[in-house]
Amino acid sequence: MSHFIPERAIRIGTSEIYRQVETISEVAEAVVIGQEFNGDVRVVLFVKMQPNKKLSEDVIKDIKHRIRFGASPHHVPAKIIEITDIPRTISGKIVELAVKNIVQGEVVKNIDALANPESLKLYANLPQLQD
Repeated sequence: MSHFIPERAIRIGTSEIYRQVETISEVAEAVVIGQEFNGDVRVVLFVKMQPNKKLSEDVIKDIKHRIRFGASPHHVPAKIIEITDIPRTISGKIVELAVKNIVQGEVVKNIDALANPESLKLYANLPQLQD
């Protein structure tokens, strides 16, 4: 999936972000979306950490550094947020669109296709995404 970033006039491929995040041992898995915010779109990265690991400032710096130099400065997320679960389809595919819909306050279609629909509640009305 890619997200069009209007002010930059480029498409941000999420696979490039995932490729960099997967190299960080403290991160178990991640989901990235483009959040419409203040008339623009910003990159938001949600990370599920490995057991007994927390999203520290050092890990955030590492993530941003790897994305900046392994992908591009345009790929660096505006927000990086720790989350405890990531929604997936029954076949195991991460569902970026469902996360984006919840973040934007929109209805999630085909919720029956999700293996863990309760995880969507984790993304609703997050204070970190209000500024």
